[in-house]
This record gives sequence, C-alpha cells and structure tokens, in this order.
Amino acid sequence: MIKTNKLAAAVVALSLLAPSLGLAQEAMVAGEVKKVDEAAKKITLKHGPIKNLGMDEDGMTMVFKVQDPAMLKQVKAGDKVQFVAERGNDGIAITKIQKSK
Repeated sequence: MIKTNKLAAAVVALSLLAPSLGLAQEAMVAGEVKKVDEAAKKITLKHGPIKNLGMDEDGMTMVFKVQDPAMLKQVKAGDKVQFVAERGNDGIAITKIQKSK
C-alpha cells in the first residue's frame, strides 16, 4: 500500500511538472551564429520568431548581449544553435545557448 501511494504521488508530481517543462522547450529558438564578439560580450544571430518577446518575424538578424560571457566560447560563426532570449533590466539577453544537433 505504501509503495502504491509513493508511486501515485510521483505520477502526480510529474504531471504537474510536465507543462512547465514543455514551456521551457517552446522558449528555445532556432538560429545561426553570424558573429561572436567576446570583447563586447555580444553575439549576432540570424533567428526565427522569439514568441516570449513578442517577435513574430522570421529571418531576423540581431545583436544580443549574453547573460554569461562564457557562453560565447561554446559557439562560432556559422554554427546552428538553439537559444533562449529574455528581456531584463538591461534589455534583451541570451540566457541559454547550445549547438543544434
């Protein structure tokens, strides 16, 4: 009986987490690195719509600040990437970036 209750509690917990995990995936935007400027802590990306920022245009190229300058060492011009951009007090910044597979 105790194992059944623990299993039920785990299923409920996962079902509550599932929608938030889906939103995190939806926030990822496909892009291509056009330029990396480590000195300025900025990256230029050609990208699709960024729904969480209300940017519905496709094929835009923008310069972004990066939240963590170490992210710039992971990518180079020409790389296909997935990224998350968020609006903060200092404007829009990349908060996560990874090479596409």
